[in-house]
Amino acid sequence: MIKTRQQAIDPERGAETAAPDKPVRAKRPRQAKPAAKDERRGVLFAAAEAVPFVKTGGLADVIGALPRALKAEGVDARVILPLYGQISTEYTRRMRHVIDFEVEMGWRRQYCGIETLEYDGVTCYFVDNRFYLNRPYIYGGGGDEFERYGFFCRAALNALPLIGFQPRVIHCHDWQAGMIPALLAIQYKHLPFYAGARSVMTIHNLQYQGIFDRKAVQDVLGLGDGLFTADKLEYYGCANYLKAGLVYADLITTVSPSYADEIQTMYFGERLDGLLRARRSSLHGVINGIDTAQFDPANGVEDKLAAPFTASDVSGKRECKAALQRELGLDEDPDAPLVAMVTRLNSQKGLDLVDHVITDMMGLGIQLAVLGQGEAKYTDLFSWAETQWRGRVAARYEMNGALAKRIYAGADIFLMPSLFEPCGLSQMIAMRYGTVPVVRETGGLRDTVLSYNETTGEGNGFSFFSYNAHDMLHTLERAVDFYKNHPQVWRTLMKRGMETDFSWSRSAKEYVRLYGLAERE
Repeated sequence: MIKTRQQAIDPERGAETAAPDKPVRAKRPRQAKPAAKDERRGVLFAAAEAVPFVKTGGLADVIGALPRALKAEGVDARVILPLYGQISTEYTRRMRHVIDFEVEMGWRRQYCGIETLEYDGVTCYFVDNRFYLNRPYIYGGGGDEFERYGFFCRAALNALPLIGFQPRVIHCHDWQAGMIPALLAIQYKHLPFYAGARSVMTIHNLQYQGIFDRKAVQDVLGLGDGLFTADKLEYYGCANYLKAGLVYADLITTVSPSYADEIQTMYFGERLDGLLRARRSSLHGVINGIDTAQFDPANGVEDKLAAPFTASDVSGKRECKAALQRELGLDEDPDAPLVAMVTRLNSQKGLDLVDHVITDMMGLGIQLAVLGQGEAKYTDLFSWAETQWRGRVAARYEMNGALAKRIYAGADIFLMPSLFEPCGLSQMIAMRYGTVPVVRETGGLRDTVLSYNETTGEGNGFSFFSYNAHDMLHTLERAVDFYKNHPQVWRTLMKRGMETDFSWSRSAKEYVRLYGLAERE
C-alpha cells in the first residue's frame, strides 16, 4: 500500500518529522501509551530469525521458545524480526498492519512497515521493507548485509514509540541485531522515551560477527569518525556489528558457562577475547533449553514414531530402532549399536575426526546414520561410506525435522565430536529420546554431558577432552562396550538423560535474574 505521508524519527532531534516531498496530510502515528505495570518488566527480543517463521539454525529455536518461557515467569516478552519474503503465507495472511514510517539511511529515507501477529501467546512484530528483505535468500548474496541489518536495527528502535511498547530491556541476538545497543547508547538515550531502556547482547556463535567496510557503515548509520576507535566500533580498520553490541550492551550473555570462559581465550576468542576479558564482569553463560513439548518420545504421532516410550518404559524405543533401520535401508539387526549424527556437515562439528578413523569405527560393529547438509568433502565421505558398508551406513543430505526426531528416537548412541560448540541442542534432544551421547568436552557439551564414572556411578554419557581422532574412537569404543556388555548401566544412562530437565523454564529463570542486573547497571 502506497502512503501519501510517512513518519520518521530523527534520533538527533528526538521528534517525528514528515518527509518533505509528501504534500498530503495524514493522521499522526499513534504515540506510545504510558507504560502499564507489566510493561515495566517488558523485554523486546531483536533477532534475525525465529521458529516457526524462518529458521537457518539454532538461533531460531531460541527465539521461538525463550520468550514463551519468560511469559510463564511473568515477563511481557515480545519479538521483533525482519519480514522476509520466505515467511509462509500461513503466517503473513494472519498479520495485522500496525504502522508505517520512514527510516533515515544515510541520505535516503526508506519505507518501513510494522506488522504484528500473536503466536503461542507471544506478540511478534515484523519489520517490512521489500527492497531489503524480499529476496531469494535470508543471509548473504547481495553485498549489502551491513545496510539490510543496519536498517533492521534502526527500524526496531524507531518503531517502539509508535507501537505502544516501551521495553525495559532490549535483548539483542547475534551480529544482525548488534548495532541496536550501540545506536541506543549513541543516538537514542538522550530521548526521554529511551532513557530507561537497557540492552542485553547474546552471542550464539562468536565466529559470525558482521564485519564490513567502515565508511559504508558510517554512511548508512550516521556514525562519526570519533566512534571508530579501538575501544569502541573500530575493528582492524573495519566496522564490526557484533563488537558494537559487545561494547555498548549493559550486559552480555552467551549460551553456556563453559563457552563464556572459552571465548575469553585467544584460541576461541575470534580476535575479540581482549574485549570479552575486559567485560568479563558483565559476561554470563546461560545454557539454552529445548522445547520439551516438541521433542517428546511419549507423543510422536506427528513425527511418525513407530511407538511411544518414556523413561519408565523404554520398550517402544526398540520398535523405533527397527522402523528407522527399515526407513534408512540398514540391516534390521536389533543388537548392532546404531550411532547417529544429526548435524551441519562442516569442520566445526568434528567431522574431520570421523574422516580419520571411520574404518576403525565401523570395525566396532556399529551402524551409522547421518542427517545433515554442508560441505562437499563430508557428503563425499559419507556417500563413500554407504557404498563401502552397505546396510550399515545411511546418509541423508537434507533438512528434515521429522526424520531427525525418528533418528533421535531410533538410535542408541549420539556422536557429537565438535571442535567447538557454544551450547549445542542435539545432545540434549538425543538424551530426551534415551539416546546416549558421546561428545567432546567443549562449550555446552561439557556443561550438559558428564562422562560415566565406573567408580561412583555418576554420569549421563561419554566424553573426551583432546581434539584427537583416536581419543574419539576410544571413547566410542567404551560406549559400545557398555551398550553390549553392561545393559543395566546402559539403561541407567538412558533413564538419566530422559529425566534431566532441559526445558526452557530453567533458563528463563536465570534470564529474569540477569535482566534485573542489567536494569541496575
